[in-house]
Amino acid sequence: VQLQASGGGLVQPGGSLRLSCAASGSIYSINAMRWYRQAPGKQRELVAVISSGGSTNYADSVKGRFTISRDNAKNTWYLQMNSLKPEDTAVYYCNADLKKTFWAGISNYWGQGTLVTVSS
Repeated sequence: VQLQASGGGLVQPGGSLRLSCAASGSIYSINAMRWYRQAPGKQRELVAVISSGGSTNYADSVKGRFTISRDNAKNTWYLQMNSLKPEDTAVYYCNADLKKTFWAGISNYWGQGTLVTVSS
């Protein structure tokens, strides 16, 4: 199983970016899908999570600006980031709890990260 994050880049303050994470390989089902971020010199933090049923939760710092969504048919989830601020600059990582087969337990997987830089 591989998680491939994409969509990062350089954006001016107030701008928008959309991150994508595509899961590939032997996948039976994906439960929770998450986005984390890690800024230079800081610990990795949870940004947003979406459950298999579509329930979402966000870090207080991004509420009202970021939206997480998922496309179950494509095993892909997204993070729409609006009104970006310099403090949103970080490497963004996707993460998921998934089952590889019907009989398998739930395992946690990480993507490789994509850099988001918010600067004028």
